Amino acid sequence: MAAGPPDFPPPARANYALLLLLLAYILSFIDRNVMAVLIGPIREDFAISDVQYSLLHGFAFSMFYIVMGLPIARLADRHSRNWIITAGLMAWSLMTCLCGAARSFAALFVVRIGVGVGEATLSPAAFSMLGDLFPREKLARALAVYSLGITLGGGLAYIVGGMVHEWFSTMPPPVVPFLGEVRPWQMTFIAVGAPGFLLAIFLGLLGEPARRPAFGELHGVEAQPGLDAIGQHLRLHLRAYVAPIGSVAVLGILGYGTMAWYPEFLIRSFDLPRAEAASRFGLMFIIAGSLGALAGGWAVEPLLRRGYQDAPLRIILAVAALWVLPAVLGPLSGSPTMAVWMAAPIVFFLNAHYGVGVAAVQFITPNRMRAQISALMLFVTNLLGLAFGPTAVAMLTDFAFGDDLALRYSLALLPVLVCPLAIGLVVQGLPAYRRAAAGD
Repeated sequence: MAAGPPDFPPPARANYALLLLLLAYILSFIDRNVMAVLIGPIREDFAISDVQYSLLHGFAFSMFYIVMGLPIARLADRHSRNWIITAGLMAWSLMTCLCGAARSFAALFVVRIGVGVGEATLSPAAFSMLGDLFPREKLARALAVYSLGITLGGGLAYIVGGMVHEWFSTMPPPVVPFLGEVRPWQMTFIAVGAPGFLLAIFLGLLGEPARRPAFGELHGVEAQPGLDAIGQHLRLHLRAYVAPIGSVAVLGILGYGTMAWYPEFLIRSFDLPRAEAASRFGLMFIIAGSLGALAGGWAVEPLLRRGYQDAPLRIILAVAALWVLPAVLGPLSGSPTMAVWMAAPIVFFLNAHYGVGVAAVQFITPNRMRAQISALMLFVTNLLGLAFGPTAVAMLTDFAFGDDLALRYSLALLPVLVCPLAIGLVVQGLPAYRRAAAGD
């Protein structure tokens, strides 16, 4: 008699693993986003423009983070996911620390690539592990907890980065062997990167959960369809997929552009101390961003109960329409207090659409195609949002306005350009999406 699938681990062990993975996800967002607090010092030391800085923040990190996610996901299906995450955590922590050793734009660009490669190991392997740690009825909750790493880590990047930089700024610059004098911004990278080595020890001792076979494998069905079948499905429902994937990718330009430049706007426009601007925006990001992520997901279910098969697209449409006004008014605020308060609806909508877009893709995708089509969605959305978002704002500042103090106008102009395009992408796909959701 064939043995059945292995039992799930005890809840205590599963929750402990979830906690470690959440902490790793938080650290990943701190290490990738702390640069947003350090724009001024880095530009001053390397004498670079906003566009050059944006390449460090977005493109250098994302160019391999995006590409490496696909092969690393395949490795995670065949080898120890726990050790893949542990090795990746040690790698991106080391590279974050090495950002503090960079003495040129080129050197910092290279180590930022290394941060991206290391962080590409985390989510593909973490999603797979969580599927073997929690039963189906508890998996959605576990994934929601894990996803809080985005808002918690993103917010803490501003708060912790600003506090650490301010603390080192009050001290004489330390002299490190082989490096010489280390600037406060460089010490900030070293300080936020170092905790990853400690967490790696706990993750290394965690152990690999037993793999559970997929439904198809238990019933003698091919576990993964071929690329031809996936391509045929995508072609058949092309407009339905363009709606969520395209709109989320376009809105990602606005989201990542805002995350990268809003604290610097507060500094340039109102002369706020760097630590104060970072902490105020970071706190708003944690609170309003977390509420936005939860509210976006919660809003889908009531619409589905009323019979709206296109519920996720309706939420994305509402987000794109409602995001415009605060995204324009926030950067144009006349006082720092108003600008920070206007950041609340901005980051609320910034975090409200992404999970809904992922759900929209799941609703029209056959079970055994979901992992690969989701990977395609991540590739497209990160390519546009993560890689191009920070640079889009910088290009407007450098080339359209030609003035560092015009950053506020770049931030205010971007939603006017982006949100109507996202709305158009959703509207063009609504009928096709409804047919796909109905199984036609």
